[in-house]
Amino acid sequence: MPQVPVISIIDDDASVRVATNRLIRSLGYIAHTFASADEFLRSSQLDDTACIIADVQMPGMSGIELQSHLLAQGHHLPIIFITAFPEESARTKALNSGAVCFLTKPFDGATLVRHLDAVLQKDRGESGKNPI
Repeated sequence: MPQVPVISIIDDDASVRVATNRLIRSLGYIAHTFASADEFLRSSQLDDTACIIADVQMPGMSGIELQSHLLAQGHHLPIIFITAFPEESARTKALNSGAVCFLTKPFDGATLVRHLDAVLQKDRGESGKNPI
């Protein structure tokens, strides 16, 4: 994995991808954007990704289905879910399957950053405060 964490942003909404990409890059991380889960899975970024930020509802494979697929393939990547349609059943399934958090659009950038920082500190073996 590269020294600078790679964050993969997966969302079918181009404006969300652009805004999230800018936020992540402003923190000094490498960001890659994908319009779909399938596009991400076809990319060469899977092995370099330190964390995924993914929409829940997308055409084709949903974010929840992506999480299940990755787990079935042995990839236990931290996932931060974002959604404009906060359904409790999707939230429960995502969190029970190991999602970092489940944020509702529009989400506060500072909240996303707190969760992302906590994931990356944990990945580096650093202890930190709970971001919640």
